[in-house]
Amino acid sequence: MTLCAIPPLAIIVERLPHIFPDGTEHRNYVVREMAARTIYVMFYAGAVEGGDEWIRPSQVTDMNDEQAAKTDEDSRRAWIANSMSTKKIRPPDAWYAANSREPVRDETIRTGFIPCRAIIERSGVPTTSSKPKYALNAGFAELFAPALTGDALDSAITAWQAAHLSKAAMSRLRLMKQGATAAKDAVSVTFPNGEIRSLKPGPSSVIARAVIEVFAPRFLKQPTVLWLSESGNKVVARDEELANALGLKIDASKALPDIILVDLGADPGGTDMLVVFTEVVASDGPINRERKVALTTMALEAGFDERHLAFLTAYLDRSGQPFRKSISELAWGSYAWCASEPEHIMELWAGNARKLSDGAFE
Repeated sequence: MTLCAIPPLAIIVERLPHIFPDGTEHRNYVVREMAARTIYVMFYAGAVEGGDEWIRPSQVTDMNDEQAAKTDEDSRRAWIANSMSTKKIRPPDAWYAANSREPVRDETIRTGFIPCRAIIERSGVPTTSSKPKYALNAGFAELFAPALTGDALDSAITAWQAAHLSKAAMSRLRLMKQGATAAKDAVSVTFPNGEIRSLKPGPSSVIARAVIEVFAPRFLKQPTVLWLSESGNKVVARDEELANALGLKIDASKALPDIILVDLGADPGGTDMLVVFTEVVASDGPINRERKVALTTMALEAGFDERHLAFLTAYLDRSGQPFRKSISELAWGSYAWCASEPEHIMELWAGNARKLSDGAFE
């Protein structure tokens, strides 16, 4: 059987970031140079689903530019035979060091491509076996056809993503796309009471909307928005009536958080009340130790009870730079939440030590 056609490496490099956009878990593993070269070697060896050709990670590390440029059938067949031989000749200018096969196997293939179902694994081959066992998903391979361009390429990528990425992955991608769109369009937010407010364009507004529309009803019993502001200290919503009813004083001249949520809980009298100070982080500004102390002091002066305070930092996605940049700054005793994974919340536990075996985390 004739080996499959090989797309230029440049096309693979160019298209990977579009197939796996921001929001893709472990994105770096599937868009970096090593990922593109791994795919190229799979094409070179004819390792595409539907055939009976497979590769092993060492073939990626053994490839070099001179060999990669020889795309005729005889050259490819000769290379496959040599690369699988126990007496193989490894070129001195190989793409990677011989011991780099672990990153190819563990990061690029197993952690990156296989969970995305872009690469398939040959069944019946033991984990410890040196036999070749990896090949490209057929639909994924089609995305690199040079003749596929423009709207047709975009449609093909979207269809492949919908068919092969998990629901959680698709949810993250949709949210990241919304964040990009929000850079131009105003963001409409529906409050728990049904009231609708408009926020200015930008990723911060997308996160704020997610906090109010998704986080609040998911994690609070009876949520309401006490305060909502935008950058530049623009007050979007301020519930004076609720604040007065609860005996709380909101001083707009102080450095208030982006959002103040109030959970009235199951007790209309307020003894079960929880006040959630929320900072929205699209670039910087998490609730760090200093910010938590300042907000706590302000809350106590305003009439809040410390037992009923909670502190939340909200992000778009934990794979993004804002989260990675600020995670080490988050205050103990606070929470972190990402709009792209709305069913999960992170707690920076600051109480007494708990053992995993005591069931406290169940």
